[in-house]
This record gives sequence, structure tokens and C-alpha cells, in this order.
Amino acid sequence: MSSRNSNGDNLWNMNFISLIVTNGIFFSGFHLLLPVLPLYVSKMGGTPTQVGLVAGIFVFSAIIIRLCTDIGKKYLGTTKCLFLGIIISFLCAFSYMIFGSVNGLLMIRVVHGVGFGIATTFYATLAAVIIPNSKKGEGMGFFGLGTTVAMAVAPALGLWLALDYSYSYVFWVAVACQVIALVWTYFCHFERTKNLNVSRRKSHISIFDQFAVKGARLPALLTLLFGIGYGSVLNFISIFANINHIQHPGYFFLISTVCVCIARVFSGRIYDRNGPSSIIIPGILLFLVSFFLLAHITSEIWFIVCSILYGFGLGTLFPGLQTQILTRVSMDKSSAASATFYNMLDIGNGCGAILFGMIAVKTGYAALYSLSGWLMVLMLAFYIMGMIHQKRRPIQLSEEPLVSEEVQPAKPLTENTASVS
Repeated sequence: MSSRNSNGDNLWNMNFISLIVTNGIFFSGFHLLLPVLPLYVSKMGGTPTQVGLVAGIFVFSAIIIRLCTDIGKKYLGTTKCLFLGIIISFLCAFSYMIFGSVNGLLMIRVVHGVGFGIATTFYATLAAVIIPNSKKGEGMGFFGLGTTVAMAVAPALGLWLALDYSYSYVFWVAVACQVIALVWTYFCHFERTKNLNVSRRKSHISIFDQFAVKGARLPALLTLLFGIGYGSVLNFISIFANINHIQHPGYFFLISTVCVCIARVFSGRIYDRNGPSSIIIPGILLFLVSFFLLAHITSEIWFIVCSILYGFGLGTLFPGLQTQILTRVSMDKSSAASATFYNMLDIGNGCGAILFGMIAVKTGYAALYSLSGWLMVLMLAFYIMGMIHQKRRPIQLSEEPLVSEEVQPAKPLTENTASVS
């Protein structure tokens, strides 16, 4: 962290790079399983409703545990909580090879949600503290690059391992990802950051704020709708591709990965220069068109076109929404802001998977993407209404923005701490 201490605007240092890589590896271990488990449950004779439950039930335990992250940080500290989340995820990834029934998988998914909820919250909390305030959009964009690449590459890798080899290969790779993330994170020194130590001394955060932090309720709602659309692809695209005789469903994730990487390089800087609407509105439109096209695809060419649109939409919406939530709160609410983002994302992904699984029984999978398209229309309407409201009556932000002490050299640390408390 010395490079950053000497220059408060220095973004790239070993801690930040390690955070990007380990966060991406951790997410890979989880997202490997998302398109594979529905196929695994179907192979075991599970119904579409059971497929949806296995895909989405983790969200409930993830949300509940995130309500307790402020307490966990108070007693254990940020990095110890992060270690705990990764260890739980490692144990669950290994357990998928032991339990051979749908009920057993449901039990593991509930526990896996606990580990996932803890780790994702504290990864984002660390990023929010380490990144200089003047480069928050760019920094969160690059931090999330590991996440979104994992969201795109890991599902394709999981499908390839499951279809060309066996499901046990998928589970072993998931275990390896958690081990690498744990060991790499252990050798980092995040606790040496001043802001991390200061953040432990902050005031109490209510349970409701932990669920949807005050000052960021609108982007939280948008993240919920985004999560539903994202989950409709992640959980059902492999089954949908098989029904429509698409020979290589993994190509969807591989092609979208390239688009995500391209979008990530530019979206953060555009956000910092022109504000959130400059990437959130285009992202919503890209998702909207992608979903409506998916509902009517007739060939693999259009399947690939949809993956391109989806990838650019994911690469802009994910960092845009995450950054907007994190920059609307004060330092003492950074973990609550992280929890809010991932709670909304997981509610949309998990509950959407369960609901869509029930709908698919009666309507088929194509109708799910039409529904997702209309949800994007609703998301766009909410965002535009929020912009109009903000122009008429500016949104009141928290008393202190999410910045680090080093960004404000004119204020001594004691004065800064007092102002927050």
C-alpha cells in the first residue's frame, strides 16, 4: 500500500490487483456451478420446479447472513470475515460430490449461500475502501472485471467440463478455485489499510439499512430487476439452447466474455466523466434487445448476436449499478452498501430462478426471455423517473461521501474520524 500512501490517486497497487484476481477466482468457483446444477438436477430426474429451487434457494441464506455482516465486521474484522466466507464455500463445493439426491443438493445450496453472501460482501467492502475516491468509477469497473469475466467464462467452462467429461470435474475445479482464492487472500495485507481500521469504529447500522441502505434505494431496485434478467440467462440458457437445438451453448458465455472485457475497459472512465446515466441507460437497452431477441431466435447466428448484446449490457450495468450504490453512502456504511448491492442481485437471480422455473412448466423457456425483456422496460422507466425526480429535487446523499483519509490530506485523521461519527 505504500504506493498509494504516497499518492492518494494511485489506483494500481499490489493489494488492488490481488483483490481483482482473488475476487474473480472466488466468483469462478461459484459460477461454474450455476448453469451445470440445473442440468445435473434434470439428469437426476428433477422437475423444472426443483431445478429452479436448486438454482435459486441459496439467495435466502445469502441475504440473511448479509444482514449480520456489520456485526461480523465488528467482532472479527473484514479480512477474517472474508476468510470465513471462502472456507464455507470451499466445504460446500467439495460436498456436491458427496450428496447424490435433490434434497441433499438443496441443503448444500443453503449453506453455500451463507459462504457466498459473506465473501462477496467483504470483497466489495475492501474494494470500496482501497480505491481512491477520484477514481471510484474506474476502480470499481476494474475490480468488477474479475467478477464479470468469471460470470462469463466460468459458466462456459462448467458446461464444457460437464458435457465433455463429467460433473465431478466441475466440482473439483470449483474446489480448486476456492483454495486458490483463500491462499492468495491470506498472503495479502488488507488490514494494514488505515481506512479499514477506521471503518471498524463506525456507528451502528440498522437491519433495514443493511438490507437496502438509505440513500441508494433506487439503484438497489434497479439492481433487483437487473438480477432477474441476469439470472434468466445464467440459470436457464443451457436448457433453452438444448430445446432450440443450439449445438454449442457454451459459446454464449465465451463470446459475451469478450464483450464484457471490452465494455469494462471503457465503462468506468465514461462513468467518472459523464455520470451513471451514460452507461446505465445503454446497458439497460442492450439487455432489453438481447432478451427480446432470445425469445424469438431461430438459428445459432442469432444466438451469438444475443450473446454479444448481453455481454456489452452486463459489462456496463454491473459496474454502473455497483458504483452508484457504493458512492451514495458514507464510509461507516460501506459494508451495508456492499450487502445491499449483492442482496438485490441475489434476490433477483435466486427468486427469479425459482419463479421462472415454475413459469417454464406452463409456458416454456422462450416466454421467460420475453418476460425478462419487459422487466428491462420497467427498469428503464424507473431509472428515467428517478433522473427526473433528481433534477426537480436533488437526492440527499450521506453526510460524508465514501472516500479515504488519504484523499483529504488537509484533514488530519482524528478530525476525519470525528466527522464521520
